[in-house]
Amino acid sequence: MDVALVTVGDEILAGDTVNTNAAWLGQRLAERGVDVERITVVPDRVGDIARVVNEYRAEYDAVIVTGGLGPTHDDVTMEGVAAAFGTELAESEEAREWLADNGYAAHKLAEGTTHIPRTADLLANPEGVAPGCVIGSVYVLPGVPEEMKGMWGEIADEFSGEPRAVAVVEAAEPESHLIDRLLEVQERFEVSVGSYPGETVRIKLEGASEEVDAAAAWLRERVESPADA
Repeated sequence: MDVALVTVGDEILAGDTVNTNAAWLGQRLAERGVDVERITVVPDRVGDIARVVNEYRAEYDAVIVTGGLGPTHDDVTMEGVAAAFGTELAESEEAREWLADNGYAAHKLAEGTTHIPRTADLLANPEGVAPGCVIGSVYVLPGVPEEMKGMWGEIADEFSGEPRAVAVVEAAEPESHLIDRLLEVQERFEVSVGSYPGETVRIKLEGASEEVDAAAAWLRERVESPADA
């Protein structure tokens, strides 16, 4: 299963907020064997949201959009997603009833709170007020991290793929010195290889369990470990 993540928010583009939602979702999806093919940040503009969502829903199995939900002036995600599907926003009776059942009186809600794309299904917000939705293969979640995580729990089982084993080998050598062995381990074993420099170089191997175990053992015999440095 291939998925694209779209985060909406001028504050992320300006560097005022760190995009922790994308990192968290990427980890959860990887744990379920799902391939995240794109992570894109777009501004709070209806046209940009619609264009990216429309492009990605045609290319990937699912699109997860976070941020920009609610009734304030810059919460335009629902409108952008609706435009991507050629529909409009409409009040969700289900959302209004769910909020009422959870102590949010209708007359106290800001106008637009319960509006989602007309053909969408509601995703109730277990940690807040602004609802999410599912329309086609597009899942729209809040930007507030705790609300996003709570809503993810309601849809996580809809995302699955081939389980992958992961092993990490640490090397006390410069990354540039490891190129020959990184190339060779990919040639010898059916694994994907990523290298991440820091105080040591972390070499991440992913693939079927037996291949990963064999590749990790082969590599550990051929790199200088931090313990030996």
